[in-house]
Amino acid sequence: MTLVSERIGQLFHDGHRLEFTEYGGGGRWVVLLHGQLMPRRMHQPLARHLAAAGFHVVTLDLLGHGRSDRPDDPLLYSMTAFGEQVIALLDELGAEQAVVGGTSLGANVALEVAALAPGRVRGLIAEMPVLDNALEAGILAFAPLLFLSRFLPLSIIGLRVVTRAVPRGVVPFWTGIALDTLDQRPGPMAAAIHGIFFGRIAPSSRLRRRIEAPALVVGHPRDPIHPAADAAMLAEELPDSTFVEAHGILEWRLRPARLNALTTDFVTRCFETDAAATWAPG
Repeated sequence: MTLVSERIGQLFHDGHRLEFTEYGGGGRWVVLLHGQLMPRRMHQPLARHLAAAGFHVVTLDLLGHGRSDRPDDPLLYSMTAFGEQVIALLDELGAEQAVVGGTSLGANVALEVAALAPGRVRGLIAEMPVLDNALEAGILAFAPLLFLSRFLPLSIIGLRVVTRAVPRGVVPFWTGIALDTLDQRPGPMAAAIHGIFFGRIAPSSRLRRRIEAPALVVGHPRDPIHPAADAAMLAEELPDSTFVEAHGILEWRLRPARLNALTTDFVTRCFETDAAATWAPG
């Protein structure tokens, strides 16, 4: 793969520091957003792949995640607030438009950006969006984490001590991402889960149907927290979208070639206005 430049940057939004990484250069911007409690580094492989194809890619740690500030006030966390952070990032970078995409939480935030500032979104990539069909599974997955962080904080602190003791350079990449995800502080972790799940999870179906940007929607079969039905429903709602079913939950992590190629083709066509509306996976 072609070597690309990588630069770490920061911005301040509403008094809080947010950290991001830029890959490559040029004026064809792509913003990639992580899943809940995960760091921006999860999108490093895809970011490097897209940057090698000539795109200017940015991965952002949303508030409460990764190396960005982690306040413990749940009122600071919401999908709308996350969407505003992405728009602030575009302003900071001087990027008039970008393809905005993400995984799980990141997919929903990308939808928020498209609803808040449609003129800034050149295209959307939504992997594993969390919509109506994921409500019960999401509660079952994250309610115990909220309980532990609120009422048994020593369990979270102990886990953090253990994970921090493991050098990231000696473990496989995705093991390192898992360790980073487990590196939480109970107060901010509880605040983030509380703020996200007691607010709106995504723009309403009515608002989603108004999003005109071309979209690539990726769903996973047999994923209880991110049902493929949600991804398929989103693809039907968005006026200009293509639905791609992954071969499994881990395809994009362990065998990324097919989905990376589809994504590169999609992003390329997003910057070719006439072709974007007729794009279909090969």
